[in-house]
Amino acid sequence: MGKAETVRVSKLGKKELRLVNMNGRFFGLADGVQCAEGDNADDVWRLLHDDAGKSDPKYFGFGGARSRFLTFFPNGFHSGGYTSQERDYKLAAKAKLDQTAPLDRAIEGDGFGEAVLAAFRGTNMLSPFEKTRLQDLLRGHRADDFIRAAARFTMDGRDSDLFAMEQALRPHDSAKWTVATYLPFLWRPDKHMFLKPEVTKDFASRVGHRLAADYEARLHLPVYKSLLDLVDKTERELADMRPRDRIDIQSFIWVVGDYREGREAVYQ
Repeated sequence: MGKAETVRVSKLGKKELRLVNMNGRFFGLADGVQCAEGDNADDVWRLLHDDAGKSDPKYFGFGGARSRFLTFFPNGFHSGGYTSQERDYKLAAKAKLDQTAPLDRAIEGDGFGEAVLAAFRGTNMLSPFEKTRLQDLLRGHRADDFIRAAARFTMDGRDSDLFAMEQALRPHDSAKWTVATYLPFLWRPDKHMFLKPEVTKDFASRVGHRLAADYEARLHLPVYKSLLDLVDKTERELADMRPRDRIDIQSFIWVVGDYREGREAVYQ
């Protein structure tokens, strides 16, 4: 028998999660109880989180998430009620951004501050306070730095570009996930996701995804990668509902994650 070597440790709520390597095989343990096993460390770590997440009091899985969403929109993503409530205004903001600050020009261009500010104001996805702080940034000398970094991140998703956004945003108290992910999400809703922290963490808890534990307020690339993993999994679970892009996935997360007992509204 070989010696067990602890590879990773983290907390998920009150549970201690531990990844152990023994003779080249990996084991995932929750409070000392084995929940996952395999040859790939990342796969076992993911399975461990998925299994442990089911013990969260909020958990109701993707089946419960689907039922919750269909309570509001019985005809799913392709009903008129859903489109008018959740999709049209985001598409309008995207169209305006693409016209006034196209991605291919924003990467190296300058002078897009007012156009980007209008795009931020075009939806209710940010709070009024966030929009007010952005006005100072996007009318100031760091506007081009932020917009170029956001455009580069949209194209490549690199840590250096996320850091550049943070450097431009921090003096304005705007280094928030909502601000950093908004433009990439509108420019490329096939690839990126908007991160509204509280509602997304709630959703992650309800479907048993590790983002609930991975989340940090600072702009840290592993957090965003965990978000994209949640999105990938959600897309697979909802494939039969035919989501068109991640605007639909973001709307699904918002409707389910903003869960309130007794708050029911049905849109055909």
